[in-house]
Amino acid sequence: MEFIEIIKPGMFSTVQDLGRFDCRQYGIPQSGAMDAFSFRVANLLVGNRQNEAAVEFTLVGPKVKFLHEGVIAITGADLSFTLNGRPLALWKTFRVMPDDILQCGSARHGCRSYMAVSGGIDVPLVMGSSSTFVRGGYGGFQGRSLRAGDVLAARTAQRVYTASTPCRVLPSKYRPVFDGNRPVRFISGPQADSFTQESMDILTTQPYTLSHDSDRMGFRLMGPKLVHTSGADIISDHITMGSIQVPGDGQPIVLMSDCQVTGGYTKIGVVAGVDLPFLAQRKPGDQVLFEIITIEQAQVLWREQEQLFSLLDINNR
Repeated sequence: MEFIEIIKPGMFSTVQDLGRFDCRQYGIPQSGAMDAFSFRVANLLVGNRQNEAAVEFTLVGPKVKFLHEGVIAITGADLSFTLNGRPLALWKTFRVMPDDILQCGSARHGCRSYMAVSGGIDVPLVMGSSSTFVRGGYGGFQGRSLRAGDVLAARTAQRVYTASTPCRVLPSKYRPVFDGNRPVRFISGPQADSFTQESMDILTTQPYTLSHDSDRMGFRLMGPKLVHTSGADIISDHITMGSIQVPGDGQPIVLMSDCQVTGGYTKIGVVAGVDLPFLAQRKPGDQVLFEIITIEQAQVLWREQEQLFSLLDINNR
């Protein structure tokens, strides 16, 4: 069912799901939504499974026309959304009709938004995933970011919405805050002993600035230099989203959704999974602060998050 026509694509809009988890051993990046929390909530609001394909908007969203009646939800960053010229609230469902126009401006708070449609975006699975990996030219919609004139189809919704179906809203107490600057929590290692103690103290007390030379592969940070005890290079080993690499110039790089699967720079830490969505919402020029926590603390935070999703997931009730 043709559902969305792209009139203006915005800065960088792609179809994503939660990524390719079973292919990393073959050198395939995970990809998927940068802010998995907002992505999952958007799907649950419209009655989808959490991993249905949705659209990720970055910094400046698109202008789209709806071609069919349906239900949508938009979560994540506030990109000044309007529907037929009227402001559109986030974190709730809306019914759209043929010829309705969704338009976006620039980001007020945060960097990335997610639009889920009831039924999910209908694109082919590539290696078990709907996610777009632009560098590889595969997945999502024709392996690329969206362009003017593209038409996205939607699958038949599992949950039937009628005119009397109540709007679904994520309570405000569960909504993430993107306009603050709380620390990004990370776990020390795996090569933390390759840095001076002063470097760890600097990382956990001094602000860094997100460079404009950042993308879905990695966030480059600018700030006080971190000093290695015996060089920046190691024999290449496993890396994953959230790994904090530090090359020879001493400037940290946090690897993100489209990152490679191995790397040869020392890693001073790994960002806790629950904080990756918050980091993904930082814009170039924003400050990034870090706070060290233990693995056990990170596990508690993850369990708390997953308990919330269990409460929200109407499909498993």
